[in-house]
Amino acid sequence: MSAAHLTDRHPEIGADELITALVPPPRFDRVRFSTYVPNPDEPSQAGAVTACAAFSGRINAVADRKPKSRLRALFGGGQAADPGPMGLYLDGGFGVGKTHLLASTWHEAPSPKAYGTFVELTHLVGALGFAEAVRRLSEHRLLAIDEFELDDPGDTMLVTRLLRELTTAGVYVAATSNTLPDKLGEGRFAAEDFLREIQSLSQRFTVVRVDGPDYRHRGLPDAPPPVTEAGLDASVAAHPGSTVDDFDALCEHLARLHPSRYGRLVDGIEVVHLRGVRSAPDQNVALRLVAFADRLYDRAIPVVVSGQSLSTLFTEEMLLGGYRKKYLRAVSRLTALARDAVTVS
Repeated sequence: MSAAHLTDRHPEIGADELITALVPPPRFDRVRFSTYVPNPDEPSQAGAVTACAAFSGRINAVADRKPKSRLRALFGGGQAADPGPMGLYLDGGFGVGKTHLLASTWHEAPSPKAYGTFVELTHLVGALGFAEAVRRLSEHRLLAIDEFELDDPGDTMLVTRLLRELTTAGVYVAATSNTLPDKLGEGRFAAEDFLREIQSLSQRFTVVRVDGPDYRHRGLPDAPPPVTEAGLDASVAAHPGSTVDDFDALCEHLARLHPSRYGRLVDGIEVVHLRGVRSAPDQNVALRLVAFADRLYDRAIPVVVSGQSLSTLFTEEMLLGGYRKKYLRAVSRLTALARDAVTVS
């Protein structure tokens, strides 16, 4: 039987499914505040657990006092019961557990609730239309947004408008994005950007700082080196349910899919194998690889590669540019997945 290829998959997601699919990805199905292990050298991490638990507790308290009514919420009724901030923003570098905390907040909050990445949210608005997206999401008590993007003015303005409508309707919002590692300790770098971009909404958000080194590599070795072509073929044969793709062919395939479909693209895959990995040829390809890496990490899918090391996926020039935080996060996550592949061999 020939090996399966991601390039043969063409996932589709219906409009109704876009709403029901707004839940934490498989990696974060079972995370809770009790499973978050704060770094003892970083007191802000324990403080973040307390703050997030208090935020979800406030949502539960409001739900206990008054059932969610969309019509009453749309006229501001949902906000009056709780005069505190409707938004929570987790500020920190990659690998400090912000997504773990965001998913834990979602799990602790009452239903109905929604969880998605910034990209998934913008795709939802595009698929449903702004008014319909507001109507459907206004039914929820909490909207959790992971990886809030601060580098696309158009999408940021769209989501800011959406959040204004939702928080006015009584929907709580929790969000994360990333601080550059070399900016940690210099003040709330990402938080300042976030609050500036959401402008009139800034007073509705509480900022919670989460400092610390990338936990994925705390005391661990570097990523394993690329395997040989023979080693790649042996790994494919040894892992039923895995896929193997030429790196350049996969990059072309990703260009034909909206990033919101990348999760569905890899659903159910046991191990992803990439042949002939090399540095991304341009920024567009690089950003698609970031989104692809995020969805692999969400689903805890191990990665085996031949060709160049994953650490060379993004050029030095890219790492010095405005998307540096995205590229470093992608390398961090892919490195962890490459280690996972060694353990399942």
